Amino acid sequence: MKNNSDFNYGMIGLGTMGANLVLNMNDKGYSVAGYDKDQKKVDQLNAEGRQEVKAFNDIAVFTQSLETPRAILLLVPAGHIVDSVINDLLPHLQKDDIIIDCGNSHFTDTQARIATLEPKGIHFMGLGVSGGETGARFGPSIMPGGDKQAYERIAQMLKDIAAKANGEPCTAYMGNGAAGHYVKMVHNGIEYALMQLISEAYHLLKKHGEFDNEELADLFTNWGKGILQSYLIEITGAIFKQPDDNSNEMLIDKIKDSAHQKGTGAWTSQDAMNVQAPIPAIDAAVSQRILSSMKSTRVQASEKYKNAHVIIKASNKQAFAHLMEEALYAAFIITYGQGLAMLSKASAYYKFETDIATVASIWRGGCIIRAELLNEITKAYRNNKNLENILEADEFISKVKTNQNALRSVVQTAADQHIPVPALYANLAYFDSYVSAWLPANLIQAQRDFFGAHTYERNDKEGIFHTEWNQKIQ
Repeated sequence: MKNNSDFNYGMIGLGTMGANLVLNMNDKGYSVAGYDKDQKKVDQLNAEGRQEVKAFNDIAVFTQSLETPRAILLLVPAGHIVDSVINDLLPHLQKDDIIIDCGNSHFTDTQARIATLEPKGIHFMGLGVSGGETGARFGPSIMPGGDKQAYERIAQMLKDIAAKANGEPCTAYMGNGAAGHYVKMVHNGIEYALMQLISEAYHLLKKHGEFDNEELADLFTNWGKGILQSYLIEITGAIFKQPDDNSNEMLIDKIKDSAHQKGTGAWTSQDAMNVQAPIPAIDAAVSQRILSSMKSTRVQASEKYKNAHVIIKASNKQAFAHLMEEALYAAFIITYGQGLAMLSKASAYYKFETDIATVASIWRGGCIIRAELLNEITKAYRNNKNLENILEADEFISKVKTNQNALRSVVQTAADQHIPVPALYANLAYFDSYVSAWLPANLIQAQRDFFGAHTYERNDKEGIFHTEWNQKIQ
């Protein structure tokens, strides 16, 4: 084992993700010192018996073991724990050391930490990591942001440990300040929406199409080889094949229909309002998770509103499955369009200087939302640096035109069958709104001026106007 000096990198937090990243870094030729307050985790990493890896439970000894200027990664829970770790580190750091937060911190916290540490000469970077345990161990998608010079010092290591897509590392500089964590936040928002869309397809296929688990497994497995090729579609096929260890049934049928969230989806929805970016599919996914968690309320309400409605089964289940595939494809395109358009607006708003083509390119491998579709999205943004939304790209106009009727038909079927599909419908409504030359917002302007003298604009001349409306309502 290496002596206690001159380790290339430090890792604080030796849970599953942290330990796996350490092993990944070491596999690529980097020596790594680890630190954790939990002696068991320290012992587990040391038990790997690697010459270039050593774990400590003394933060002073840990920091002394690193080559200077130091580069220390954090993989600890977001929030006050990050600040606590920083406070523990500061007495042992010196000018030009780098602290790299690899957790799911809120971008505003990251921005505040950058501002606090900069006067001390310490670089702080927010670095998004996606890919779960397997990604951390064998190659995640990595989204670093912050000081460009600090990034350059760790760039090669990040490229070495990242997943590869078409031979390109799935990592690149995301931009100034908290850009890395912001990109990861939007990644997770898109992830929420895609998962909700897939679950809605499952609902329709199960209830209207009468597909059993074996048929669903085959269907999603086949979809994973076609236009819907993506990590989430592939794992969905595998999920339907998993038996339950505690019964003779399949595991999917024993899992409670109540999902939860850790916050990143909600953060995306919240900041979308701030940067004025419409993302209704992500909003719907966040709301539906909250609704799903209201299990007892839903059960009570279902009894109160019970009616004689009987779901009409699909006359041709294979034809319906094909329609569902096309509808999902259209919805996936529109969802990615919303998320990336939000990133573009946020980059301008916060002055991140994020290149959207680069974001799309590093999502092609390693991360949870990786999909074949991202190759075409990357191409679209590379072909047009000023692209506002992929719905306007030549690469996607014909695809959406071809498949939007399937989305429309599926949403109509769901409404007729009393099956909730908020994300599918949100995508359809977003598309119909986005391609509408006229929307009824003129009435909203009139109403606001009527009750609050908020003024309005006209479509026949420039300026801001107010009317003394001739009908007063008491």
